[in-house]
Amino acid sequence: MLNMNKEIMLRNNIHISGKGSQAIVFAHGFGCDQNMWRFITPAFEKDHRIILFDHVGSGKSDQSAYDFEKYNSLEGYAEDLIKICEELNLENVIFVGHSVGSIIGAIASLERPDIFKKLIMIGPSPCYTNKNGYFGGFSKEDIDELIETLESNYLGWSNYITPVIIGNPDKPEFSEELKNSFCSMNPKIAKHFAKVTFLSDNRDDLSRVLTPSLIIQCHPDVIAPLKVGEFVHESKPKSWYKLLDTSGHCPHLTAPDQVITAMKNFLNTDL
Repeated sequence: MLNMNKEIMLRNNIHISGKGSQAIVFAHGFGCDQNMWRFITPAFEKDHRIILFDHVGSGKSDQSAYDFEKYNSLEGYAEDLIKICEELNLENVIFVGHSVGSIIGAIASLERPDIFKKLIMIGPSPCYTNKNGYFGGFSKEDIDELIETLESNYLGWSNYITPVIIGNPDKPEFSEELKNSFCSMNPKIAKHFAKVTFLSDNRDDLSRVLTPSLIIQCHPDVIAPLKVGEFVHESKPKSWYKLLDTSGHCPHLTAPDQVITAMKNFLNTDL
């Protein structure tokens, strides 16, 4: 692992910790960074190798490596994830993804199922738009307005959307943290990543993802509502579902103990 390609190490700001041999790779969602896993990773460091990284364009990744053509679909991010695993010679990976990060992991597992042992998907949404009997949580008009607002006033949009994402008004510190994370991104990159995220539609991929998976759902969650989590669970083979007793879209920040318990129960399940 120490001989990993330095360019990739810097590109994705990769950090490795933990004392075990079983690798857990954590992937954050839009507007976030690897620091948002800080309440989860200590529970697994004793028995696992922890791999943290930032998507290119997020956190402390190499901003100059952002290729607007490559990252015009989620497949570009999945390609990076696969490359990280290859460079680290990882096999039988436990992958933990939040929001769009979980969909990126699912896409990567389709390309390289040999790499991934289990997927843990926190607040996944394969499609945010309501269409053809599918409920994604947002009408086409909602998505169009969202994209128009973030393009014209990204900072204002960030101030508005982050409390909605966190969904816990009694924990304003996390809304502030998320807002600061959003605002620290290069606006051009942030707008592009947001458009790719909210316009994505990976519903048809779910039935092909055969890696055993845990779907962790909160209620209410404005970004990935209950019906969305249930759709992912019902559409995906070898799927387990856990509804947490908490609200919002970022339970790894607001209810980490519940997330840790759900993860451990799933990882200890003999599949």
